[in-house]
Amino acid sequence: MTTTLLAASSTGEQIGFWILAPIAVVAALAMVIAKNAVHCALFLAAVMMSLAGLYALQDAPFLAAVQVIVYTGAILMLFLFVLMLVGVDSSDSLVETLRGQRVAALLVGVGFAALLIATIGGAVVGKSAGLDAANADGNVIGIARLLFTKYVFAFEVTSALLITAALGAMVLAHKERLVPRPSQKELSRQRFASDHPFPLPGPGVFAEGDSIARGALLPDGTIAPGSIAPTLKELPTKDEVQT
Repeated sequence: MTTTLLAASSTGEQIGFWILAPIAVVAALAMVIAKNAVHCALFLAAVMMSLAGLYALQDAPFLAAVQVIVYTGAILMLFLFVLMLVGVDSSDSLVETLRGQRVAALLVGVGFAALLIATIGGAVVGKSAGLDAANADGNVIGIARLLFTKYVFAFEVTSALLITAALGAMVLAHKERLVPRPSQKELSRQRFASDHPFPLPGPGVFAEGDSIARGALLPDGTIAPGSIAPTLKELPTKDEVQT
């Protein structure tokens, strides 16, 4: 059967497979081994792009486009967004926030491994219908027919997993506040109780230059104290430069 499949595939398809498949495997292993979370995300992007190329070689342009747009463009951006919120240098907590999460993760991992082995075994041992039969009415129509008839349960489970991943990202990015969030009324009281109840002038307003280091001038000609950032120093005037 393997000989028949190899004979049916073209030379360009075989060359593309032997180029993209090793890249996907090496990137996947590097993603698991890498210690830096950003490097893991980059290796994951390499895996997804390689899979998109393999889908294109198998005459599945819709899957290739979805792989790039949805997974590489949306899911991976979600991972990077969570990394930016949590922090790359943040240490992982060894305390279980949910009871039994390690046992549940082990059971889910074993189930996923069994499902993967069964899928690969069915693809190797079972009979292949062929791309011509699957794409008889077009690639998009063929995928839609399989997703919403034969694999509708797996499709709904996948959507539930994506929703769970989004909720997990929200949980990871959530941080408890040390003090309660002030209300609008409290912010107004603090503002009128301060020395500047009115909005502070922006940098460069009524000043001789448009630099952010040039303080704003008050009606009496003096520099507004709060118009310059503490990290910046006021630039010298023209008279000071000439002298």
